[in-house]
Amino acid sequence: MRKALKYLAFLALAGVLLHFSFKGVKWSDFLSGLRSCNWWWILASMIIGILGFLARALRWRLLLQAINKEVSLRETFDGINIGYITNFIFPRAGEVARCGVIANTGKVSFEKSLGTVVIERSLDMLCLLLWMALLLVFKWGEFGHFIQEEIILPLFGKFSSIMWPMAIIISFLLITSITLWIFRRTILRIPLFEKIFRIAKGLLDGVLSAFKIQHKWMFLLYTLLIWLTYWLTSLTTIYAFAQVGHLGATDALFLMIIGGFGWVVPVQGGLGAYHFIVSLALSSVYGITQTTGVVFATISHEAQALVMILCGAASLVSVSIWKKKLKK
Repeated sequence: MRKALKYLAFLALAGVLLHFSFKGVKWSDFLSGLRSCNWWWILASMIIGILGFLARALRWRLLLQAINKEVSLRETFDGINIGYITNFIFPRAGEVARCGVIANTGKVSFEKSLGTVVIERSLDMLCLLLWMALLLVFKWGEFGHFIQEEIILPLFGKFSSIMWPMAIIISFLLITSITLWIFRRTILRIPLFEKIFRIAKGLLDGVLSAFKIQHKWMFLLYTLLIWLTYWLTSLTTIYAFAQVGHLGATDALFLMIIGGFGWVVPVQGGLGAYHFIVSLALSSVYGITQTTGVVFATISHEAQALVMILCGAASLVSVSIWKKKLKK
């Protein structure tokens, strides 16, 4: 019941954001915008999206191979895809789902694989903030006001409201960890605490796997490739619409960053949040009509959502086939 209510709450939030995104948009204008789209460029963006999944699978494999060299690319690719399709059902549950795929192979425990995901997601957020900082340094006049008003200030406002609760929680966890460490020999005799310690150790081992990677330059290269595919996806989507065809490579980077924050919002597959923030950016920064902005955001989001669903479905079939082969 709790999970169902949580799911409905996220779905309701997505619905509210979609409502505000489409508010005032005439369906005839919306359909006309869809018909004007160059679908070949959208197809190109979808292919680039798949290449991005592959680059992410290659990067994750490097982390997991620091724990067990037998982890294959097929397993990490399936894990990535199943994680994406899971996010359309339960937001943020995709990270758990992909760790479950790896854990089921018996090569890396769930806790250790989850630790590698913590490293990945932390790096991705750092990269997103880095691209935003670079854009602000060189293009403050064009994008600074929007990013400050719509991204930075809301984030700081949210952070300040949870600062004290977070400080209390962190202090509690720190004191608890020190206490557990001091009395670990006595505490570990209790089965429950032994299990908790084992889970925590697994997570830590997964996090520390980042320092054991044999090909660190390849890890950085895959990270750059992932973000290159994000940028190219944004750029090819721009090329698909004559109404925004005057935008260039820097604008694609800006929309990639803004869209990235839309995907981060904990709603099913960024639904609603992505449409709202991207259409708002196109309207506020470039003066593009709301209808064009909504059409652009819708096609951009649904094209990648379709790729995620198709790849996720294919990987579910792949995992099922391999399970049957192992049982024989």
